[in-house]
Amino acid sequence: MSLKKDKQKILGEVFDDERIAGFLVGEAPEGFNRDFYLLERAYRGMKAENFETFVRMFKEQGLDLDSQSPEGQTLLARISEHAQGDDYAEILRAAGAK
Repeated sequence: MSLKKDKQKILGEVFDDERIAGFLVGEAPEGFNRDFYLLERAYRGMKAENFETFVRMFKEQGLDLDSQSPEGQTLLARISEHAQGDDYAEILRAAGAK
């Protein structure tokens, strides 16, 4: 991956609770379940340790860990197919995702 000269790779990015909670805000694109969209966006944008905090906040808001993608998959099912998804899948299972 190459970066434009005006772009720098950010290492050690800080994810405090406020930043993590920001992932709970937003509307899903047309055709997407909002809960699934928020979960997947957090999965793609966070390290596992931050994702664990996000999942706790997600559940506290009464959102659905078993929400489905437009293709009918839960996030747990989707990331179970990913080589690097084990830690995230375990977080979802521990939180009650099926």
